[in-house]
Amino acid sequence: MAFGGLEKKQTAAPMAEINMTPLIDVMLVLLVIFIITAPLFTHAIRLDLPKVAATPARETPQTISLSIDAAGKLYWNGSLITLAQMRTQFAQAASEARQKAQQPEIHLRAERSTRYEVIAQVMGAAQQAGLERIGFVTDPPPPAGAAH
Repeated sequence: MAFGGLEKKQTAAPMAEINMTPLIDVMLVLLVIFIITAPLFTHAIRLDLPKVAATPARETPQTISLSIDAAGKLYWNGSLITLAQMRTQFAQAASEARQKAQQPEIHLRAERSTRYEVIAQVMGAAQQAGLERIGFVTDPPPPAGAAH
């Protein structure tokens, strides 16, 4: 390898080889930085969910209206219940559904500032009870000409 040594030569030709060591060092440092910072990019996604106009869900005798307020309190068809009572109600609704061979629909209304943890617990409890028809109820978007 030619490192531009100290020996004196008669011809003063420029060094024709590129020293790859510093280039490799820089590339390895960049690789380590990207490996460390790559997981941070996946968790920093900000989502602005769209307001979608959809046809209103039809109310049937087998419809369960479950509302969650900002504090995380649960309301089963307008009546305040606890998480344990909700699990019992889900189990009862699932057993009735097996007898009638028709699944009830759960209309889940959650306030905008409700913690996702509460919504996930409700969905998990419904799934454990065997209820699969869950729909999220939202407000329709404001008309195009309406002021905010």
